[in-house]
Amino acid sequence: MTSSTTAGIVSIVDRNPTITGTEIAGELTPPPQFEHASFESYRPDPDFPSQQAALDRLNEFAGAWRAAQRPGGFFSRRRPARIELPGVYLDGGFGVGKTHLLAALWHVAHGPKYFGTFIEYTALVGALGYANAVELLRGAKLICIDEFELDDPGDTMLMTRFLGELMASGTRVAATSNTPPNALGEGRFAAADFLREIHALSSNFETLRIDGLDYRRRDTDGHAASVDDEAAGNTARALAANGHVVALDDFDALIAHLATVHPSKYVKLIDGVEVIALRGVHELNDQNAALRLVAFIDRVYDAEIPIVAGGLGLDQVFDAEMLAGGYRKKYLRAMSRMIALTTGELPPHD
Repeated sequence: MTSSTTAGIVSIVDRNPTITGTEIAGELTPPPQFEHASFESYRPDPDFPSQQAALDRLNEFAGAWRAAQRPGGFFSRRRPARIELPGVYLDGGFGVGKTHLLAALWHVAHGPKYFGTFIEYTALVGALGYANAVELLRGAKLICIDEFELDDPGDTMLMTRFLGELMASGTRVAATSNTPPNALGEGRFAAADFLREIHALSSNFETLRIDGLDYRRRDTDGHAASVDDEAAGNTARALAANGHVVALDDFDALIAHLATVHPSKYVKLIDGVEVIALRGVHELNDQNAALRLVAFIDRVYDAEIPIVAGGLGLDQVFDAEMLAGGYRKKYLRAMSRMIALTTGELPPHD
């Protein structure tokens, strides 16, 4: 992430960024930790054969896709009847390597290609308008969508139509999710129209199940690290004095500020920040606030910014009712990521 931010203490709450559709599209590449992801660097766990099977199948998917781009391609008279579906769907638990494999596929693709989270694509449509967004991505050889979850009826209709138009023009799509495509939306809404849209989308994808353990939690005790508020502030100031850019904010102030900023702009809230320190972390009881935090944590995780949390451990901020509801998978993913972000190594400081 490039930024001219001066070393010292900054506040996320003081930032009110703007972002254009062109900027969003320009950011549709794998996050830094997957900049060099490849099929060769993926290490399947021998205890879970589905990981090797998914790796092999994605190699085949990439091979068929590359063959289609050679002269003649899909229109060659010698080409046999197409048996490949235009999409592949990686379904599995948290931290089993789905994003690594998705990024590896993106890296071997040729021609126009895009990689982003579900919210980044919906934000692109929101910023440019539907027709302009379709036109911008039309002609892409491959679109990768990380964490594809349809838990909003409007997004269901938008993304099924959006992907349908792009697939009809020859674009191939690869996506990850913790929910199989024909189960997207189940438990959230039951209207026949939405179910019909979900099933229509599902028919375009081959689903690859990936089992395994969450690598982000293998070397931890299963909980996010936390300190008291004074220690969080002291750590932030020590890091800043050592030449780092540290965002120091109260948890309630951050939650309130996220409500005033569109999620597509969250990436700019943390531009140039090396460490985030929060004071007064506590349990949330408002689902909208919790979902905004999930979206924010996704951006922080992609940027690999460690968090120093003062108060309650961040993996305990979602109340029991939230964890039993329709957004459970979103919250569990965020908890996994917050454990990783709070237990990772901080920059050098006195």
